Order: sequence, then C-alpha cells, then structure tokens
Amino acid sequence: MAELRAALRQDAAADTRLRLFGKLLREARDVDVWRFVTPPEVAAALPLLGRRLGRRRRFWEFLVDGWRDDGLLGR
Repeated sequence: MAELRAALRQDAAADTRLRLFGKLLREARDVDVWRFVTPPEVAAALPLLGRRLGRRRRFWEFLVDGWRDDGLLGR
C-alpha cells in the first residue's frame, strides 16, 4: 500500500501515476479509492485519464459533477 501511495503522489512520474490512477479508479471499490487519493485529486486527474477508466468513467464523471454542483469542489 505504501508503494501505491508513493506512485500516486503528485510528484511521481506522470506516466506511472496516470496508469495507476486509472487502474485504481477502474478496479477498486469507490470507498477504497479514498485511502489513496482525495476528491480534488480525482477531479483534477479525470480529464487526463480518458480511456483508462473504461465503463467506470461515467461513474466518476457523475460523482465529480455532483460534488461540483453541491459546491464541494471548485469548477
């Protein structure tokens, strides 16, 4: 878990970070995602992840859009 957290840090190598970020959002249960990343990090990374999310992309877009509509995240 420590290795995954380190690979997901903002200063990690961009390719590795995006690959693992996509895998995390695609494969992990949404409640487990928060052990590794924050909602603002998800919102910021979402446009960069594109096809890496597969069918889960719509779920994450829905969630982030809802947070924004509720004023929990900036636009």
